[in-house]
Amino acid sequence: QGQEKLSCNPKKENGTHVVLCELGNPMKAGAQITVDMELSVSGLEDMGDAITFHLQLRSKNSPHPSNASVTVTVPVEAEAEMELRGNSLPATTVLPTSWHWVEDSRRLEDHGIKVEHVYELHNKGPGTVSGVTLSLAVPHLLGDHVLLYLLELGTAGDMNCSHHPALNPAQV
Repeated sequence: QGQEKLSCNPKKENGTHVVLCELGNPMKAGAQITVDMELSVSGLEDMGDAITFHLQLRSKNSPHPSNASVTVTVPVEAEAEMELRGNSLPATTVLPTSWHWVEDSRRLEDHGIKVEHVYELHNKGPGTVSGVTLSLAVPHLLGDHVLLYLLELGTAGDMNCSHHPALNPAQV
């Protein structure tokens, strides 16, 4: 009828983590108890898509002892918010009207003004992420004309990168 806080104690039993809660002793015949438990579990990144709890009610009644148990499976849903930020250095570039592209040149300045595009992918949490794929499409041709001469692609941190074969075709 009333609400009481339970005193629960975590312990290890046979290599598993156990939380033991004392519901009452002695309990009146025919008593019904509803228990709401809130568990905080960390380190679920590698648990798959569900976690299973085994709940057991142990009674030491002298005429009829019992060990009723039930298994509860709870789905695990990871939550993480990703944010992509980007910059171009310099932010604005204007080619002089006298500039023209020099075919088959190996000099960098004959292919245009250098612009560096930097992209940062941030995990805003709360969960961790792995196996993220970022696909970035850069328009490098306008019809048959070179729009952007793609010189190189680099990464920072622990990531793998693959690129289009048209990267630095003149080996500048």
